[in-house]
Amino acid sequence: MSTFKIEGGHQLKGAIKPQGAKNEALQILCAVLLTSETVVINNIPDIIDVNKLITLLKKLGVKVEKLGKGSYSFKADEVNLKYLESAEFKEDGKGLRGSIMIVGPLLGRFGKGYIPKPGGDKIGRRRLDTHFEGFINLGAKFRYNREDYFYGVEAEELKGTYMLLDEASVTGTANIVMAAVLAKGQTTIYNAACEPYLQQLCKMLNRMGAKISGIGSNMLIIDGVESLGGTEHKMLPDMIEIGSWIGLAAMTKSELTIKDVSWNDLGQIPTVFRKLGITVEQKGDDIHIPAHTKGYQIQNYIDGSILTIADAPWPGFTPDLLSIVLVIATQARGEVLIHQKMFESRLFFVDKLIDMGAKIILCDPHRATVIGHDFKSQLKATVMTSPDIRAGISLLIAALSAKGTSIIHNIEQIDRGYENIDERLRAIGAKIERLPGN
Repeated sequence: MSTFKIEGGHQLKGAIKPQGAKNEALQILCAVLLTSETVVINNIPDIIDVNKLITLLKKLGVKVEKLGKGSYSFKADEVNLKYLESAEFKEDGKGLRGSIMIVGPLLGRFGKGYIPKPGGDKIGRRRLDTHFEGFINLGAKFRYNREDYFYGVEAEELKGTYMLLDEASVTGTANIVMAAVLAKGQTTIYNAACEPYLQQLCKMLNRMGAKISGIGSNMLIIDGVESLGGTEHKMLPDMIEIGSWIGLAAMTKSELTIKDVSWNDLGQIPTVFRKLGITVEQKGDDIHIPAHTKGYQIQNYIDGSILTIADAPWPGFTPDLLSIVLVIATQARGEVLIHQKMFESRLFFVDKLIDMGAKIILCDPHRATVIGHDFKSQLKATVMTSPDIRAGISLLIAALSAKGTSIIHNIEQIDRGYENIDERLRAIGAKIERLPGN
């Protein structure tokens, strides 16, 4: 288990460019299974979760060629379906939540898809019902082996239908869309997720020959086609990383420029950070954060009541940035209630921030009230362990702003979502060192 050693309390300065979007990559990479033709994907982030999925695709028989940094070609013309029933696949699929999204394209193209119960962050229950109910609606038969937690769906022919999803699940919507594009007839998906990464997937599928309308809304209409062809695709920048760098700049009173952020795809993110008192300036397609030498003040509601920041399906605020918002609030002027609606274990990392001197009241598994220090009392360095990707980056930001030297263990959790983060932070002046594990 590797470790970060961080000397906090230093101002940073310079420009940083966000990586390609992790959550988009996990969908787009699975879509290469829908065609026997070559698909070229650019701006793929070099992170653990994405690399695991690429390895999984190789074992499935997909021909993968690296064309350059972040660019790969994929050709799924000789898919090895026997691998899906092997003990090796059952082990490989467990370690990656995103592996669930191979099921939709495999079902759509080959009539069957299998997956072991996927792993990923320990942030509460993340059920798979939406995925499999969608497949069943399309005509697939579902089976589940309780002994080894192995799921399967099979169909001689998928048929288009109308379905109302029980939740606007991003991965669920993506999986169902990838199955439906090759189904016979028309499929309507209501209460579909509509976040930018799902829009990217639908646009890519249309370039491959799919017929999807309603992109960007919560109702997708898909007219099934016989087959799909190859295409080239470029990932959006990672909005979660963009939000992380905004938080880092504020907490360290640093002047930072975040390059090429795709402003039109950021949704509520700039607005929420501005409500926390952070100056977020648009300069072309860049974000400029000036040094907040006098701190930042949380806005109350018009009637004077305490601000609440909560997550919601797109175009609401993404749950992946609530932990960043929580950390930023520890040094703000004012108070804020953080309401994490979607995952009941994601706020439990606040005990580490409390150890560092933050004023946080954990009301219940979903809500925390933060009383800001206004930089009158600096966070104190400590030793901590990263529980998941998003809590990990939040603790890293806290450590970079804290007085003294902090240690963060289990940084593989951070590496799962952030590419070469220590090198990139050192380039803007951070004092961070990667220590090898025992």
